[in-house]
Amino acid sequence: MLIPVLFVVTVAAQTGWQGLAPLLLRPKVGELLVNTVLLVVLGVPLCVTVGVGSAWLVERSDLPGRGVWSVLLAAPLAVPAFVSSYAWVSVVPSIGGLGGGLLISTLAYAPLVYLPALAVLRGLDPALEDTARSMGLGPGAVFRRVVLPQLRLAVWGGGLVVALHLLAEYGAFAMIRFNTFTTAIMVQFRSSYAGPAANALGIVLTVLCLIVLVAEGSTRGSMRYARIGSGAARQPIRAALGPATAPTMIVLVGWVAAGIGVPLAAISGWLTIGHPWAQREIPQAVLTTVALGILGAVVTIILAAPAAWLTVRHPGRGARLLEGAGYLASSLPGIIIALALVTVTIRLAPPLYQTVSTVVVAYAIMFMPRAMVALRSGLAQAPPSLEEAARALGLSPFMSRLRVTLPVIAPSAAAGAALVALGIANELTATLLLAPNGTRTLATEFWSASSSVAYSNAAPYALLLILASVPAVAILLAQTRRTSQRVMP
Repeated sequence: MLIPVLFVVTVAAQTGWQGLAPLLLRPKVGELLVNTVLLVVLGVPLCVTVGVGSAWLVERSDLPGRGVWSVLLAAPLAVPAFVSSYAWVSVVPSIGGLGGGLLISTLAYAPLVYLPALAVLRGLDPALEDTARSMGLGPGAVFRRVVLPQLRLAVWGGGLVVALHLLAEYGAFAMIRFNTFTTAIMVQFRSSYAGPAANALGIVLTVLCLIVLVAEGSTRGSMRYARIGSGAARQPIRAALGPATAPTMIVLVGWVAAGIGVPLAAISGWLTIGHPWAQREIPQAVLTTVALGILGAVVTIILAAPAAWLTVRHPGRGARLLEGAGYLASSLPGIIIALALVTVTIRLAPPLYQTVSTVVVAYAIMFMPRAMVALRSGLAQAPPSLEEAARALGLSPFMSRLRVTLPVIAPSAAAGAALVALGIANELTATLLLAPNGTRTLATEFWSASSSVAYSNAAPYALLLILASVPAVAILLAQTRRTSQRVMP
């Protein structure tokens, strides 16, 4: 996990401070710093607000058509950020700047907070809220003092993943010409491969990620979320929206239209121009994307499981450092991770250069946080006392975990694997550099066409990327439903 970080540090050390200072103390770096910090400082709260607010409307209000809205509000997760950017550029060519970046990123990443918040809300015991109401608390106070504290793990975990995405996103911001550290690093690497200017920017980006990790770790808290029993077997009391029902519905319709309506409309329009489906590369791109997604998801979940276990069951400095290493490495843009692995494989393991194994390792580094957040949430809700009871009945430690804990965390593991596969299907830069020659994925073929302004040729790949993402989103929605139905033995 630390190979990309060590790569940046090593190159920076070889350059020295005298060489780095002129590269870092430039007005352009200041502009990039302001853009990137504002993107994170404003984008994460926006995603959290939209995600938690949407989950509350679906699960704790009398919103008409809640079942339909629960699906529609998660649907933008099936639209890759760079596809959403491609669609908005097609509809509004002037879109750009910080406002455009916040719009695209909120549309794309708010579901990363919405889904875990929805799962937690569905699994909460309504009796806790009833008790708070019986003590005279109003709906707002119940939400702030009872519901929101229990959403901390979902909100902090989802917010962390969103922040890492914002730090590492390239395609979405490059398409709307919004300059961040990642887009600047890509430009520098393309012009000078592993030049000192790109590595200097990579150091700043790594420091920003470290700040995010420290902030998340210091505010996560030590609250326990596990419970024995399924809680009250009834529906919670839902808040009446009253006169706010119509405005709320209008806002939700507008939000869903912006998140999935605009991309589908833009893609449909481009598909009518010429004969874009006649491209011979399409079948190969589909098969390669599916195969890499499944393989990468399985490997990443297996690698993330021990770190997630230590973080939840044996928290301490070592576990936190192990977890932080994964988050720190994944915050780097795919181009740096790819170049680090290129350097290592060429110098230390030439047979692994440009092989599927190296590509999968890159995917595991990039998408480890998605697996970690999901596994950590599942383990946090699996009481250790159940394993102790199983061991008291004669089961070995391994069998007690296999028969008691594994069924509890399986839905979370499936959700994490779906998120990883979704990220792999949309991954661009690392695949371009590390995959064997001739490898074609939906993302690389889409970018090749769209960057050449062949928007009509890019449209089939954009549509297929959305369709390929639908099963992963469906798994995530199914996992949130199972959360409310889970009965602890």
